[in-house]
Amino acid sequence: MNTPTTFIASRTASLLGEVLRPGDAGYDASRALWNGAIDRRPAFIVRCRSTREVAAAVRFAADNGLLLAVKGGGHSIPGWSVCEGGLMIDLSPMKAVHVDAQQRIATAEPGLLLREYDAATQAHGLASPGGEISHTGVAGLTLGGGLGWLSRKYGLACDNLIEAEVVLADGSVAVASERQNAELFWALRGGGGNFGVVTKFSFRLQPVAPMFAGFVMYPAAQAPEVLAHYERLTRSAPDELSLMTALLSAPPAPFVPPALHFQPVVGIAACYVGPVEEGERVLQAVRGFGQPAVDTFGVQPYTAIQQWFDASVPHGLHYHCRSEWLKPLEDGALQALARAATERSSPMSQVLVRHMGGATARVDPAATAFRFRDVRHILTVAACWEPGDLRAEEHRQWCRDAWAGLRPWSAGGSYVNHLTEEGADRTREAYGAETWDRLVAAKRRYDPANLFRMNQNIDPGI
Repeated sequence: MNTPTTFIASRTASLLGEVLRPGDAGYDASRALWNGAIDRRPAFIVRCRSTREVAAAVRFAADNGLLLAVKGGGHSIPGWSVCEGGLMIDLSPMKAVHVDAQQRIATAEPGLLLREYDAATQAHGLASPGGEISHTGVAGLTLGGGLGWLSRKYGLACDNLIEAEVVLADGSVAVASERQNAELFWALRGGGGNFGVVTKFSFRLQPVAPMFAGFVMYPAAQAPEVLAHYERLTRSAPDELSLMTALLSAPPAPFVPPALHFQPVVGIAACYVGPVEEGERVLQAVRGFGQPAVDTFGVQPYTAIQQWFDASVPHGLHYHCRSEWLKPLEDGALQALARAATERSSPMSQVLVRHMGGATARVDPAATAFRFRDVRHILTVAACWEPGDLRAEEHRQWCRDAWAGLRPWSAGGSYVNHLTEEGADRTREAYGAETWDRLVAAKRRYDPANLFRMNQNIDPGI
């Protein structure tokens, strides 16, 4: 194995990129992740600026038996973007984006955050489905599926991926699409970072104009009624209507009455991906329920909608999450959701339920590695607390208990992007048996030595 000295010396010859070691300026900033609970120290960080540099770094890790982690936006909940010891590839310098407005295609590098990608595409009145937090990375979100405000109308982020440039485990570069390396392309759309480092994404774009959108909030005591109303709305929602309900603490924002600041509330957030006048009419069903203490609805650009909840999940706090696909919410499920919120051990923790379906559900489950298409909702239980909080384990336990309380209404698995370190069985469950077997076969073909294992790992079993 090469020594650290020869590693640095090889940088010029192999074009590895900027190499950082513990103690170097920029090392701590580069290894820092969104989830402040993750504190790992790689032996080396390589900040790559090109596909060629990524390929050189991958080859070096493989040739020297180094544990390899890959950081795009650094938003991985369990912190797979950074490793203890070994080599971390930091893709954040790779932020190029090109929008072909005539062909409605965007080409994006893997260091882009959603807010950067959205700003570039919205400059042309276009967008492709992304997530819900604008400081999430485009790369990891897409590889795990990618669901958000546009998904019921236009599908998942991975459904709108039309081509990917990938550095494989041997350092070679492949292009994957429906026409080239089709099985690799299938695996990349939902299989996470198991098959290589994607250095270029090409997305199909859709026209997305400012839309009627916003959210209403009610005191937490009204949670059972508000949650039941949310469930009723989902039963007949058109594809254009995107809905989420949340149980959390009200922020001390200007639009929140002072008496509700930091108090537990229940809310419904929604947007209508279509004509504003039509959206205002449809969303009256959300706004007209009861007497909301907060109503932020109005005409808003997509870039603003994407940043609604950024401040509630900032970088550096400690997070622990659980997720589950859910069936329609019966009375018992609604009660379990309300009870989970009441029992929160940290006021920063949240319980979120997003309506699925629409265009996402009309994709053949076998068409991509994202298998769970026919579900009603996705549950996300997010425990959140300040660094140094001595009740950290209590907050994690609340998260696990709240999730367990909703498991009776499970539709059979979880969203891979929201999994924590829950074990191989949960990873397999997130894909289902048929998809899992096909993913293992692809892993054996493209990464038989399991170099790319800092992820929700698909073990090739070789």
